Formats: sequence, structure tokens, C-alpha cells
Amino acid sequence: MTTNAAVKKIVITSTSFAHNGIIPVKYSCEGSDVNPPIHVSYIPPEAKSLAIIMHDPDAPRNGGFTHWVVWNIGMDGNIPEDFHEAQQGMNSAGTKGYKGMCPPDGVHHYSFRVYALDTRLNLDADTTKELLEKAMDGHILAQGEIIGLYRKTKREK
Repeated sequence: MTTNAAVKKIVITSTSFAHNGIIPVKYSCEGSDVNPPIHVSYIPPEAKSLAIIMHDPDAPRNGGFTHWVVWNIGMDGNIPEDFHEAQQGMNSAGTKGYKGMCPPDGVHHYSFRVYALDTRLNLDADTTKELLEKAMDGHILAQGEIIGLYRKTKREK
């Protein structure tokens, strides 16, 4: 995916965790397995939709593990907990929608990357991270990221 040098920065925050802070168990495979709330600030007025890719680059598989792919999110900047609006694509587990953190060992970094786009995207429900990135190419007005950390609390024997 190419990035336009004129891409602006949007600010991504969450009421559940700070940037580089610990994501609560509730949002993992050990909890309710729902997405944490995300807030997006400084969205360019010309933006038509938002998209999110949540990815774990530390996962022990080639290219990491994508937990969430969602696009055509409304422009109010509020993505609530357990969000089911907009279009949700396929995560690396091969299921649609959000898949909570479940690292096999150690602390993993979870990147919530949000994109403000100059269009709405017409994509299938089986869209993956790679297909979304390709579709967004040339349409990104602004982007931002918040990173959360998670380590499983229960150890498998």
C-alpha cells in the first residue's frame, strides 16, 4: 500500500487503555471477546468513511495475525465497544468480525490503525487485511494508530 505524503494524522484514543498500555482482559479470548471502544479525533472534513485494521505483528505466524478488518464506518469518530455496524471483513482465524487477543506466550503489541478515506468502499464480506489495504490505496486522507499490549492471564498446561 502506498502512502501519500500529504496524508494527515488523526488521533486515536480509547477509554479502555492508553497508548502502549495494557488492554483489559474483557477484550480478549479470556473475556467477552468484544472490541474495545475507539475514538477518532481530527477527522478531515472531506472524509467519507473510516476503516480499521487491528493487527498483531508479534504473532508466531508469517505476517502476524489480523484481529479485525472493518470499513465504511460513520464519521462521528466513535466506535463503541462490541461494534457491529459498518462492514466487517475476515480476520486471520478465518471468521468475520472482531477476534480478541489470545497470544500463545509473552506480551504482544496490538495495533489499531484507523484510516480516514475520501470514499466509501464496495467490498465483499470475505475481505482480508491485504484486500482492504489494496482498496484503500490512493484514498487515504488521514491515518492514526493506538497500540495496546496484552499477555494471557491464564496459562495452558
